[in-house]
Amino acid sequence: MVCTVSMFYYCDAADHPVHGPHHDQEYGFPVTDEAVLFERLCLEIFQAGLSWEIVLKKRKTIFAAFNGFDVDAVAAYGDKDVARLLADPGIIRNRLKVASIIDNAKRFQELRETHGGFAGWLAAHHPGHKKDWVKLFRKTFRFTGGEIVNELLMSIGYLPNAHRKDCPVYARIARINPPWMTADPAVFRDS
Repeated sequence: MVCTVSMFYYCDAADHPVHGPHHDQEYGFPVTDEAVLFERLCLEIFQAGLSWEIVLKKRKTIFAAFNGFDVDAVAAYGDKDVARLLADPGIIRNRLKVASIIDNAKRFQELRETHGGFAGWLAAHHPGHKKDWVKLFRKTFRFTGGEIVNELLMSIGYLPNAHRKDCPVYARIARINPPWMTADPAVFRDS
């Protein structure tokens, strides 16, 4: 299943024992479930400056440490929770990342009031050019730079190029008609 072109796509890691399942079952597929969307954002934040493989290897322990990415539970975390998290060797222990995740959970709660949730917020701003998404995320959330936003939006079907057209997963995703496929391709030029 490894695709062969000169540009790197995640498809190049499809046969990898750690990356393969994520590539085949999650990456690029549309998502609307709040906990899954929150998890994806958090994992991208954790990945900043590290390899995606490290994040995938720690995913189960991160999931457990953050109450299954239940937005309300994480938004209610206090100092004891932060201390617990920073002492947990099963997660990526970075104070700034942990603090931003807790704060971002509170933003998710606020988006329930204004947009019916994060999924509604995304839909309300779709379609958008990557640079516009980055500005919007930076205005709304913490620790959301260009690469984090780009990877998050590709991983949940809002930006193109998660898979090459010759990748079997691309065909499966195309049948679902993710948000990026419903937009005018001109929106994504120079993304």
